[in-house]
Amino acid sequence: MWIIAGLGNPGVDYEETRHNYGFLLVEWLCRKWEVRLDKTSPFGVFQDLRRRQEEVVLLKPLTFMNRSGVAVKQVLAHYNAGPENLIVAHDDLDLPLGSVKLRRKCGAGGHNGVLSIMEEMDTDDFSRIRLGVGPRPEGWTGADYVLAPFEDEETPTVKSVLDHTVEGIETLLARGFEFGMNRINRPPSLSQEDGM
Repeated sequence: MWIIAGLGNPGVDYEETRHNYGFLLVEWLCRKWEVRLDKTSPFGVFQDLRRRQEEVVLLKPLTFMNRSGVAVKQVLAHYNAGPENLIVAHDDLDLPLGSVKLRRKCGAGGHNGVLSIMEEMDTDDFSRIRLGVGPRPEGWTGADYVLAPFEDEETPTVKSVLDHTVEGIETLLARGFEFGMNRINRPPSLSQEDGM
C-alpha cells in the first residue's frame, strides 16, 4: 500500500500557488486516473483505489499547511498503515523550478508541512516527492514567494513536471520504489503541453 499525501492550503486564495504544488500533484493523479477525492474526514479529503496491482490512497489535508501531520496521521491510522507506506509531495525552495526528487527519510528542510508530519508521527522515516519552486527572487521572503501563484510563463514547466512525476509514480507502483525513484529523479522533459 502507498499513501500519497499532497500538501497545500485549502481555499480559493491558495489555488495554484507554489505552496500548493503537492495539491496540484494529487489533482493531476486524480485526473489521469479518473478518480475523485470523495471520502472525507474532519481533516482532509481522500480516495483509495487499486493501480498497477497496488492499493493506493490519495490524500489532500485540509488543515492548512502547518497542521498537515494531523490529517496524515489520521489517514494512516484509518488504513492501518505505517510511515513506510507514506509518500509526501510538497513544494521545495531548495530545488529549481522544473526539477523533482523522490527521497526516502530526510529532514524537513524548513518546510512546515513536512515538519508537522514528523512531529505528529514522531519519525522522519517516510518518503518525499520534492517539487522544485526555487530559487526565491531577490526582495521576496520565502513565505511571500511560495504563497504567490505560478507565473504564466512557469505554467508549461509545472505541467511537464506533474506529467513526469505521474509517470514516475506509475513506475513505482508497477516495478517498486527504487525503479520509481530512478524514473522521477531523471530530469523531466519540459516540452510537454497539457491543461492545468
